[in-house]
Amino acid sequence: MCFPSMNGKDYNEVVRLILREDTRYDARAYFFIREALDYTLKRIKAEKGGKGHRHISGAELSEGVRDFALEQYGPMAATLFRLWGIEGTRDFGQIVYTLVEYNVFGTQKGDSIDDFNEVYDFFEVFEKPFLPQRVLASREANGGLDLSAEESNDV
Repeated sequence: MCFPSMNGKDYNEVVRLILREDTRYDARAYFFIREALDYTLKRIKAEKGGKGHRHISGAELSEGVRDFALEQYGPMAATLFRLWGIEGTRDFGQIVYTLVEYNVFGTQKGDSIDDFNEVYDFFEVFEKPFLPQRVLASREANGGLDLSAEESNDV
């Protein structure tokens, strides 16, 4: 799916240009995705014994974003993503393909933004592992409904 291309462009300037035309995502989302791509590529290289550099799929990048976000931000990852305008893995694809349009990242034949669709559930990955057991039990008892306003009155 992605590989750095840049073609001598200054990433900060590219992000500024993008934000003039498209304000769906905070600038920090673009910087985070770039760092997550680097993280993912390094991890894949390490798994291959330090050999080579290869193309990665949208799902692989989404998984790298997940791992990097949890490593960097832990329970705050979901909050930060929401602040940056990111609600699901499809948003990672939107950011990547915007960067592709600006020749920052590249793609290969057969790549699609759809490769980022619902790779994983944000609640399951970024929120559920950090919720207290009583909140999880309450959610399950109520069919998964968000009762956070009622739960906060229990304290």
